[in-house]
Amino acid sequence: MGKPNQLNQTPASDFLLVGFSERPEDQPLLFGTFLGMYLITMAGNLLIFLAICTDPHLHTPMYFFLANLSLTDACFSSASIPRMLVNIHTQSQTISYPGCLTQLYFLLLFGGLDNCLLAVMAYDRFVAICRPLHYNTAMSPQLCVLMLVICLLLTNCPALVHTLLLTRVTFCGYIVIHHFYCDPRALLKLACSDTHINELMIIIMGLIFLTLPLMLIVFSYVRIFWTVFGISSPGGRWKAFSTCGSHLTVVLLFYGSLMGVYLLPPSAHSTEKESRASILYNVIIPMLNPFIYSLRNKDMKDALGKLFSSGKTFSLP
Repeated sequence: MGKPNQLNQTPASDFLLVGFSERPEDQPLLFGTFLGMYLITMAGNLLIFLAICTDPHLHTPMYFFLANLSLTDACFSSASIPRMLVNIHTQSQTISYPGCLTQLYFLLLFGGLDNCLLAVMAYDRFVAICRPLHYNTAMSPQLCVLMLVICLLLTNCPALVHTLLLTRVTFCGYIVIHHFYCDPRALLKLACSDTHINELMIIIMGLIFLTLPLMLIVFSYVRIFWTVFGISSPGGRWKAFSTCGSHLTVVLLFYGSLMGVYLLPPSAHSTEKESRASILYNVIIPMLNPFIYSLRNKDMKDALGKLFSSGKTFSLP
């Protein structure tokens, strides 16, 4: 909702990211926990990316998008966690106004790209299972690259819109953000100027850039289930489902947490609850994705094994 103008206050140039706890005794535990999760996230996603790039057997549309999803997850986590770790280590919670807007832009960009890539991966599975004879045409390398470029362009739109709209919002006085990163809804609650347009655009952009990819995912899986249940062989049904299980798990985790935070009315939850819920899609899901996609995937296990083997061979004198 809009905030009344406060003429006697000067615009704020710095914000304070409170994070999860202001108690000094909690800081070492928070630092160690998030540093460990961040290192696991980076190592896991970069290993998936390198394994796919170096194994010719994985140069297929499905693994092309998985490699880009892994790289996006690494960038998504890097947009917020390193800053939080620096703040905890230096015991300084300050972030500049330009730094806050920059962080916000990259979080929205990579979060939106995650969203689009999940939709494209669902479409890939739909074509592979429901239109196998047209798969090579519908998912040619040129079209895969084109879809990736379209995803980048589409996700850049809401990221730019929200960031630019925030530049017209005035933040006055001593601004304390009860979040571990510059979240747009948390920022708008602290504004001292009218924010109706910003809040309206959050709803509109959320409905467009969250709902449309989700509809593509739902449509793809309805058709996939319809086709799979028509397969008479139990072995054939299991083989078809096994190629979708990892992706479907990630989709449920991602959309469940994201919609719970950004599509509910602001009065339905506090900023503190939003901050805790955002840990799931901002920290935990990017960390779990490499495990979800590799533990039950024989091709990924073989590729990772080859990657480690080549690393050991390279290190020998």
